[in-house]
Formats: sequence, C-alpha cells, structure tokens
Amino acid sequence: MKLDTYLKFDGNCREAFEFYRSAFGGDFQELQTFAAGPPDMGVADEYLNHLMHVSLAIGPSVLMGSDCVPGFGPPNVIGNNFSITVHAAERQEADDIFAKLSDGGAVDMPLQDMFWGAYFGALTDKFGVSWQIHCDSVRS
Repeated sequence: MKLDTYLKFDGNCREAFEFYRSAFGGDFQELQTFAAGPPDMGVADEYLNHLMHVSLAIGPSVLMGSDCVPGFGPPNVIGNNFSITVHAAERQEADDIFAKLSDGGAVDMPLQDMFWGAYFGALTDKFGVSWQIHCDSVRS
C-alpha cells in the first residue's frame, strides 16, 4: 500500500503543477484534460481544456491534481482542496479500506471500474478528511 497527495484547483491546476515541477524538477507522469474523457462525463465544452488529471513524481511519492469543473465532482473549497490517495495492491484491499474509512462518513463516489482502467472510489471520513481509493489491478 502507498499514500500520495491529490490537490484540487479552480482552473489553475496546470499553472500550479508547472510551478511545482519548477520547484521539484522531473517530468509529468500523466497530464490529461477533460477532453480525453468519455463524452458521457457531463463536462461542459468550456471546461474540456481544464486538467482532469496530472501527476508529478517527487522522490518515491507522487503529487497529483485536477481542476474542479461543474458536473464532475463536488465544487472546490479552498482549505479542503486536497485528498489522500491510497494505492491498494488488490481489489479486496481497496474494498476493505474503503468500507472502514467510509464508516460514519460519506461516500462521494462508490468504488467502481473506471474508464482509465482502475478500480476507484472517493469518500469523506467522519473527521472530514477526503480520501481516494485506487487499485490498478482491476482483475484482482
């Protein structure tokens, strides 16, 4: 299991990550706009060039981020514009962690197979901390 940080922005994610890249060095592992997602995501045309996902390796950790756009996830709230991402090794581990962390909290997005090939879900625990559970091995 591995933990990383996920940051959310109001349209300036690309600018922020260029800044972080200048501070830490390296190259983006991934950089996708909402235009790369499936058409049924419900993102308005004016937001298609906003970042849906970006990741930057910093040592053994990864800093990830996205823009918050209407119709795709909850609105951005400065001060709560981050989440902790748990990278589970197996689907069962993801299910177990998700169930435990969501107990007494709120499920923002149930665990499900996603178009990018992962098993993914999001929740806010009973203490108000946002979590993303991610498993690359969708067949496990």
